[in-house]
Formats: sequence, C-alpha cells, structure tokens
Amino acid sequence: MSETYPWPGDFKTGDETSPVAVVTLGHKIDLDPDKVAIWGPMKTENLGIEKVVANTISNPNIRFLIVFGKEIRGHRSGRSLMELAKNGVDEDGKIIGSPGAVPYIENISEEAVERFREQVELIDMIDVECREELEEVICKTIQKDPGCFGEPYTAIKIERIKRSKFHAEFALHSSLSVSPWGEIKPSHQEVK
Repeated sequence: MSETYPWPGDFKTGDETSPVAVVTLGHKIDLDPDKVAIWGPMKTENLGIEKVVANTISNPNIRFLIVFGKEIRGHRSGRSLMELAKNGVDEDGKIIGSPGAVPYIENISEEAVERFREQVELIDMIDVECREELEEVICKTIQKDPGCFGEPYTAIKIERIKRSKFHAEFALHSSLSVSPWGEIKPSHQEVK
C-alpha cells in the first residue's frame, strides 16, 4: 500500500507523472515503467473495478486508462469498466449498462466514481492482444497529455484490522479435542 496508490492489488508502478495507466484484464505483462504510471490485471466487475478507480483517482496525473486484452469470461470486467466511465452507477450502485454478472460498486462513493469519470478518458483495446499495438497507443496517448487534474483524491483507504485470537476448543469425543486451527490433542478431561 502506498500514498499514491492506496488500494493493494496485483499491479506494477512506473513514472507517477505519466498520464497513462493500463488495465491488462486477465494478462500479466511488463510495460515500460518510464512511460506508464500504473498497470496490471483486473479480473472482476466489482472489487476489481473499485480498486482500479480508487488507485487511478489517487494520482491526478493519470488522464488516460487503456483497457487492454481478452475479457474474463462471465465477469466482462473490461466492458463493465467502459460502461462505468460512460454511464456511471444507478441508485443501487449497479454499473449502468454493464454486461457483467455482478457489476456493483459498493466500497467507494458515487463522488469517487464521478471524479474517475471526469479525470480519465478510457481507451478501448478490449480483445486486442498485440503488445506492439498497445505500446504504440501508449506513446500516442502520452503526447495528448492535458496535464494534472488537480489534487489527489482518496476514495477510501483499506486499513489492516488486528483480530483477537479465538481460543475455544471443541470435543471430537470424550478423550480428544480440536482447536479452531485443526490441532487435535487429548482432552483436558479424560474419561476413566
């Protein structure tokens, strides 16, 4: 977790001043860190999209988001992200027009979604798998940089929660017990 990209995930970072971010859908690829601010796969049309939105708007230098690669069957996360940028969400948090199975935004506010829609232009490269085409689009997009979108916006920070340990044991039968972690040992009260 970092201040620039507060939501943890499966992504790599490069030049924070770059106007380009790339979602690689189901693919993990390496991109030139001197040209791209952040890149990585996105598999789901709900939490995956929320992480992309939150991390994108936390860096106001990102003005373009390229959605690249083959769709994840069933989830349709790339198409759902495109619909989010185009239409937003309804009063229930559902991405309007999404073809995904469960396209609900629940962990970030509508204000964060609107910031995303205003800050970033999406570039549709869904179902394109040619890395050279992607690199060409990245270079062309960098040249269109309109500049920073103001201050960073923090949608929400995920904080690690300390949990207390659970100490109860359960009897398997009169002479054995099992802990919540599956450890089997003699019971404290053995039957004679």
